Amino acid sequence: MKRFPWMLTVLTTAAIALLIGLGVWQVQRLRWKEGLIAKAEAASTRPPEPLDAVLAGGDVEFRKALMVCPGLATAPYVELQSIHDGQPGVRLISACRPAGRQDVLLVDRGFVADGQGGRPRVLASTLPLVLVGELRVTPPPPALAPPPANNRFYARDDAAMATALGVTGPVRPETVFALTAINPEVSAVVPSAPPAAFSNNHFGYALTWFGLAIALVGFYVAILRRRTEKDPS
Repeated sequence: MKRFPWMLTVLTTAAIALLIGLGVWQVQRLRWKEGLIAKAEAASTRPPEPLDAVLAGGDVEFRKALMVCPGLATAPYVELQSIHDGQPGVRLISACRPAGRQDVLLVDRGFVADGQGGRPRVLASTLPLVLVGELRVTPPPPALAPPPANNRFYARDDAAMATALGVTGPVRPETVFALTAINPEVSAVVPSAPPAAFSNNHFGYALTWFGLAIALVGFYVAILRRRTEKDPS
């Protein structure tokens, strides 16, 4: 009589546990992603509120804020390499110290497609500008992002951008995406916020992992049956 395949059993059990764990993790990710999508959809239906009220509310992701930025229309800017609607170009990033606040927010003034030469003029000004923008928490820049060169950035690095813009004082961790035209005289600058589009394939991934676990169980049972048939004693 052949010995019971303990090693195969241990390895198979470990593999099945791993596959089931991955499936459970994908189910948890599915619930998290559905919550994120629901939050984005709910925030998109809310009307703009004053910036102080939005920031005081805690969760600012996807919230629309009404803010006053002195001198923003002619403020200095850096360029961020980007793609919008499949077209390469840059986004213009400026600093805004909202009226009545001590901290600074970086404002994404809009997208300029490659080949468009129009840029806003840069002048010293304190002329107030009323802006409606959408707030997004800025993720950390990728570790392998190329360094900035010639006032152009290749990753959204708030700290480095703020330094390049000569900002002093605290910088908030959110980026404000302009929804209203800051420079309507420059048609090349198109204000926009990145779409709140989330890939949600976690259900399919979970089915894949659970399916592999079931297939492995079947494979293990088939091996045991074959061993039994070959050794009926």
